[in-house]
Order: sequence, then C-alpha cells, then structure tokens
Amino acid sequence: MRVLKVIAEGVTTSFRYPHFMFMVHPTYEMPPPATIYGHIASALGDWFDPKEVRFAYHFSFMAKLDDLEHIILLAPSTGKIKDTPFPKVLEGNVNPFRRSLLFQPRLILYLDRPDWIEAFRSPTYAVVLGRSQDLFTYTSVSVVELEQSQNVYLEHTLLPYHANSLTNRGYAVLMPRWIDYQQGRRPMFERYFVVHDRIYCPEELLFFERESLPFFWADPQSPEYRGKHLGLVFHSFVGDD
Repeated sequence: MRVLKVIAEGVTTSFRYPHFMFMVHPTYEMPPPATIYGHIASALGDWFDPKEVRFAYHFSFMAKLDDLEHIILLAPSTGKIKDTPFPKVLEGNVNPFRRSLLFQPRLILYLDRPDWIEAFRSPTYAVVLGRSQDLFTYTSVSVVELEQSQNVYLEHTLLPYHANSLTNRGYAVLMPRWIDYQQGRRPMFERYFVVHDRIYCPEELLFFERESLPFFWADPQSPEYRGKHLGLVFHSFVGDD
C-alpha cells in the first residue's frame, strides 16, 4: 500500500482532556484522532470528508512536565474610573492552573492519501499540533510503500480498544475521534488502547491459535529490531474501523 509519510517535530505540545476545566489541565500522551483531523485540514487549507482518509501514527516525546499558567476572568466592576466617560470598567481575577506538557514531541503520520503530498510540502496554515502556540516543523514528507507482515513491533502508537485483550502493555483511554463543525462542533468520542513500550509481534501477543495471528502494515524504512520493522494499525475518523 502506497501511503504518505509525514514526520513533524516540535518543542512542546499538550492535548488537554476536554472534561477538566479547573486548576489542572492534564494531557493525553497521544494526539487524539480529532487533533489529527484538524492537523490534516490545516495543511490542506479546508475541511475534508472524514470518510476519504485513514491514518496511522507513531508519536513519541522526551519528557512529560507541568507548567504554571493563568487565566484572567473578566467581569464588569461596580465602580467608575475618575475623569472617564465610562460608567463601568472590567475587572479581572487571575486564576492559576497547572498544565501538563509533552517536551520534544515527534509525530510520524501515515495517510492513505499519497496524492496529498504537495499540501504537506507547502501547508496552507502554520504547522501546529495541539495548542495554537505549539509550532511544529515538517522534517520529512515522502511517499512510502508499506508491506503486510505478521512479524512487526508496535510502539508509541494508538490501537483499537479491543487490543486490550491481546496485551497488558498499554492502557485504555477515551478520546475525541472527530468534531463535526457542521453540527455546532459536536464531538464524537471513541475508546482506544495506548501503547508506549515496544511489543514484538506475534510472540508477545496473547493468541491461542497460530491461525488467528493478525497481519499488520509494516514500514520498511523504519528502524529494525530483532529483524522486525515498525507495525502500523490504521484508523478512521468515522464509521467502523
């Protein structure tokens, strides 16, 4: 399968849990699929049909740390500034909070749309991943030919939720899968399985019969360990994977 392979690197990033609003903003350790959708749309310069692309990725970072930030909440004051025509002014309360950051993140994104290569070589908008201030740089944009194999390794990636029955080397997480901007930014959530540690397949997966071993897409350009290349699992933004 011919795919577009994009390598992006930055200094910091943060993928905030959407249901935390007070005093602490933790981060996902993987970019949610909804973030990947926005990142692709930024390069293309417009929204695109989420049914027309599938993606896989390898995401790593050097360290996880906390930063102290603050939000200023404005409200009308009860007083009046002397010698001004304004009856009321705004007063602000400073609300500090802790934000978790990922230091030196690196994303290897695979898309089954090799025809989009020029959009990533010359992206329409500034390249960011996460918050608007988390600037990234594309260090490589190319087309590669993936191979099918049962002998791969999986690491620093997002797997379908049912992978939790095959290994205990990860954890389940609920992530925003896609945000429908035509329906008032209505989010769609999905369960996934996050893997950081390297898992050698098939010997480190829990299968009872050899015939049930799955095939993966493998990147022949990835680093080789134990004679195996990086395995990829592709996801979609909508519909069934």
